Amino acid sequence: MTTYIEDTTTYTARPVPPTALKELRSVDDAGRPTVPFVDGEGGAPLRCCLRRSEPGETIALVSYAPLRRWAAETGADPGAYDEQGPVFIHADDCAGPDLDGLPFSKAHRTLRRYSAQGHILGGRLVEPPESFDDAFAEAFADPEVALVHVRAVEYGCFLYEVRRP
Repeated sequence: MTTYIEDTTTYTARPVPPTALKELRSVDDAGRPTVPFVDGEGGAPLRCCLRRSEPGETIALVSYAPLRRWAAETGADPGAYDEQGPVFIHADDCAGPDLDGLPFSKAHRTLRRYSAQGHILGGRLVEPPESFDDAFAEAFADPEVALVHVRAVEYGCFLYEVRRP
């Protein structure tokens, strides 16, 4: 996990968990078999290690349901807010994140807030060089917010999750 500390608050970018990765490397959350491929160009945002892929790495594009998996862990019931979408992962085990700061923060991002029940409480567009820490501080200032999903604006894809510090 990648941790960023601002003042005394710690925000941790949480990649797709290892247990979920193990499952996704076989069958994704839409029930489709995983099909690895060699990334000839590089640059795919990998959700297993929170970095961009390098040319020649073997990766896979899988359907992932982050809120559903979080809800199963916590007992929440997101109802209609449950969704799944495409994410890139390494096709084989990787070492996980090894970064300083928050990943994928040099582009427009949406921070989507969720309650402990898994319901959307709102969101915010963050435009660099605007501060992600300010956006997280704003989100977690609401005591109802249990977690935040960071998503790509251009495709709406899930990038990582940050839970209440």
